[in-house]
Amino acid sequence: MAKPTFDTPEYREFPSPPAIEEGAMEHLETYIAKPEHQEALGWAGELEEGWEQRAVDKLGDLLGKNKALRVYLDSCVKCGACTDKCHYFIGTRDPKNMPVARQDLLRSVYRRYFTLSGKLFPDLVGAKDMNKEVLDDWYKYYHQCSECRRCSVFCPYGIDTAEITMAARDIMNHIGMGQKYTNEILGKVHKIGNNLGLPGPALMDTMEGLEEDVFDDDGVAVKFPVDMHGADVLLVTPSADFFAEPHVDGLIGYGKVFHQAGISWTVSSYASEAANFALFAGSTEQMHKVARRIRKVAQEFGVKRIIFGECGHAWRVAYSFLNTLAGPFDFLDPKYPVPQHILEFTHDLINRGALALDPSANDDKVVTFHDSCNVARASRMGTKPGGQFDIPRAVIRAVVNNYVDMDPETTHEKTFCCGGGGGLLTDDLLELRVKGALPRMEALHEVVQSHGVTHMAAICAICKTQFAKVLPYYGMQMDMITSVHHLVGDAIILGGKE
Repeated sequence: MAKPTFDTPEYREFPSPPAIEEGAMEHLETYIAKPEHQEALGWAGELEEGWEQRAVDKLGDLLGKNKALRVYLDSCVKCGACTDKCHYFIGTRDPKNMPVARQDLLRSVYRRYFTLSGKLFPDLVGAKDMNKEVLDDWYKYYHQCSECRRCSVFCPYGIDTAEITMAARDIMNHIGMGQKYTNEILGKVHKIGNNLGLPGPALMDTMEGLEEDVFDDDGVAVKFPVDMHGADVLLVTPSADFFAEPHVDGLIGYGKVFHQAGISWTVSSYASEAANFALFAGSTEQMHKVARRIRKVAQEFGVKRIIFGECGHAWRVAYSFLNTLAGPFDFLDPKYPVPQHILEFTHDLINRGALALDPSANDDKVVTFHDSCNVARASRMGTKPGGQFDIPRAVIRAVVNNYVDMDPETTHEKTFCCGGGGGLLTDDLLELRVKGALPRMEALHEVVQSHGVTHMAAICAICKTQFAKVLPYYGMQMDMITSVHHLVGDAIILGGKE
């Protein structure tokens, strides 16, 4: 598949709805999973005769299991409240990237086979037969949705577009038309334990290297343990933290926090991945398999609590589904929440005065914060509503002296997606990723110009990877993006307080 050339969208003087360009993104199609990637997950390797009916049958199965899905498909009145809320529609101008139009790709098939009006008068109600033309549109445009759920914030009926996207992808997976990027990664997790396919010995070498780096820089023997039985904490973090900047600097920050707090911890080579790409595939069965790996290790190691690192959709799955997918976790210490986010852990230590911090260590930076979608709109932190917004900012303010928020219309529950989430962080979708980043880049550009912002912190591995890639397209440096715990790690005074 040839990669088309494309122009980076220009900053808008006023953030108004874009002019429509019919078919603007019809040319873009992510790579289809190979049969071996499909079959490894128990799905059809490719489209086979009769796939149309199997797709309809799978939709019926999902409707029977998920009553909310039927409500979402029945409820839309085409009010237009969501029209200009999607970053991909804003950046691409393709009307099929309007949330309502993207929903209708599945809704039209639902009406044809599961409503009386669609069976009797299909043309009158926009009902369509399941055929290859429809399937091709599904594959293109349901992989131009990052499941960020921003449109749902503005929908007067609370329609969750992410659920519709997940259903469409689940159907496509079962009939043999899955996405290579997501499904290949899932196979690596089941076989090896992480998205990167990083084997245990390589993971141990990486962690030993981090110990040497920290000792060289700070003269303190901070440990980065792997497969240590009897530790207090099992850290489950995105595998990006093990090998690439800015992620690895966040992992170093975690290690310094655990060291300074005097709390023993470990990662597991068997379950070394916080990310659960089964969410992107829309598969509850696969989500369950990935989550069970974490439970198995937590029991075997005898840990007291499970803490998740900086990863947006990993925290969504952990916060919203982990107990259902892999619980009960009654073998853990009941004093601690299950699961717990690394920021909740660090925030508590800061509040108790258990960490000595020097914010001036970050005085070379003016920092802003990007609310990652799956944290902002599908989870919480701490014991109070809104903790997912307050806790990260409180931690940042404790370790930097210069902090600025972006436009409130682009933060908190209204935050714009980075443009690379939902299983779209692949270079065959680079045009979509660059164009979808436009609204966030506009908000960042504004605080750079008006407040001298030099760095944007994020708590999601996908966000960090995406921004490092697309920032240069908008005239900014890729190293502007940083981990929150990188800031913490630079500010912490090792040995200053136990």
